[in-house]
Amino acid sequence: MDRSPGSGPEGIPEGIPQPLSQPAPAADTPPPPPAAHHTGGKHEHRWLILAVIATAQLMVVLDATIVNIALPSAQQDLGFTDGNRQWVVTAYALAFGSLLLLGGRIADLVGRKAVFLAGLAGFALASALGGAATSFGMLVIARALQGLFGALLAPAALSLLSTTFTDPRERAKAFGIYGAVAGSGAAVGLLLGGVLTEYLDWRWCLYVNLAFALAAMIGGWRLLHPGAPADRPKLDVPGTLLVSAGLFCIVYGFANAETHDWGDPLTWGFLIIGVVLVTAFAWWQTRAAHPLLPLRVVLDRDRGASFLAMFISGAGMFGVFLFLTYYMQQILGYTPVKTGLAFIPMVVVMVVISVLTTNVLVPRFGPKPVVPLGMLLSAGGMVWLTTLDTSSGYALHVLPPLLVFGLGLGLIFAPAMSMATSGVAAHDAGVASAMVNTTQQVGGSIGTALLNTLATSAAANYLVGKRPTPEVQAQAQVQSYETAYWWSALFFAVGFLVTFVLYRKGRPADSHLGEGAVHM
Repeated sequence: MDRSPGSGPEGIPEGIPQPLSQPAPAADTPPPPPAAHHTGGKHEHRWLILAVIATAQLMVVLDATIVNIALPSAQQDLGFTDGNRQWVVTAYALAFGSLLLLGGRIADLVGRKAVFLAGLAGFALASALGGAATSFGMLVIARALQGLFGALLAPAALSLLSTTFTDPRERAKAFGIYGAVAGSGAAVGLLLGGVLTEYLDWRWCLYVNLAFALAAMIGGWRLLHPGAPADRPKLDVPGTLLVSAGLFCIVYGFANAETHDWGDPLTWGFLIIGVVLVTAFAWWQTRAAHPLLPLRVVLDRDRGASFLAMFISGAGMFGVFLFLTYYMQQILGYTPVKTGLAFIPMVVVMVVISVLTTNVLVPRFGPKPVVPLGMLLSAGGMVWLTTLDTSSGYALHVLPPLLVFGLGLGLIFAPAMSMATSGVAAHDAGVASAMVNTTQQVGGSIGTALLNTLATSAAANYLVGKRPTPEVQAQAQVQSYETAYWWSALFFAVGFLVTFVLYRKGRPADSHLGEGAVHM
């Protein structure tokens, strides 16, 4: 009997016996769809793939904070100035934030496995270069390369997750775990960075990425299916140039405001140019034959609400990870390791709530009550932190609001990430995943710059007319942290209003990936 393409032992999933004979379809009956190994169905190693993807995502997320812990030691070793110190952080943010959408589209074009592995390999090599840095310039170049390969890796990882898990219940569990990893990575970076810097050397904060990358590469090479979508889109070159340049200018503008001043012409110049370029990009997407970011990806109400939720929470959460870190080290006198350990209870709460949210709450009630509630709890946690002073203790004063904040983030991250990629066709999965990372990255850059500026101004205003004694300076620091917490609470309050208005009522539809979904 003649075999149609795709039939035969190689086209039948492992473990399913092949029938001895098959009746020929009637002439007026359409043939059944071929049993393809890469389309539809459940990936036989999907839970191992989740572990691989989570490992890669953890490496990318924790790298943002693990290097911050290592900066003082690196500065002393390489001899660069305080003014140049910020470029170690900014170089990564510029490359990562401006190239994420391009990285997501490349994953759609080339294939997610190839881009995922290339991103891992490049990130590992860039980390090795940074760890071996003998000069400030070498370290900054390595950080920029980390950002570049991270922009390939992060959207490929999330799109692999969205195309691997199509069953609603399994998808909920997978995104619960992934959201917990993404949300807690910054705190894990603080702990790991403190341990490595205190007991080994600052260079190991970069070398440790080799272990993460190697484990993820071995797993990805053995478990992921190769190939690219059959209906893969063409690359929108004008759109790519517009959005990459626009995001670069926006991230640079906020970074410049953080290191210089809001009155600096470079700050407003880059911000204005960035807004103009991003606006031109949005206009071009309505006319391009093959848009880089199809409007169908962002105009869905639930998906748009999820992107905004990631943007706002990315801006607000730095009120905890940045300023509470300063508070514990500078006011409470904690070591880097003890500071990292102090965040662990929040991480545990976030992990548990993330899994519970995507498996129980969202399937039963939908995202509308869940994500806005997370915004309210996060805002409440930030307001609670404003009560901290120079005599506060960890157990009675720091831990309770930290747990509330972890509860809030657990209600936000996992459902927002899942809803942002749910219902997206396979050929758009990469760019939709990139939007999740882009909104969080740009939100984080904006939040860091705004909160740092506001906190610095609050401390300076407090010191006006006072003698700069150690007690007064400590109180000025507490005043600056309090200001940052209030503004972070405002961010989350805005997030509550936005998500409450935009999310649809009711349980999410069971359309997982949309037509043409594939396993990559």
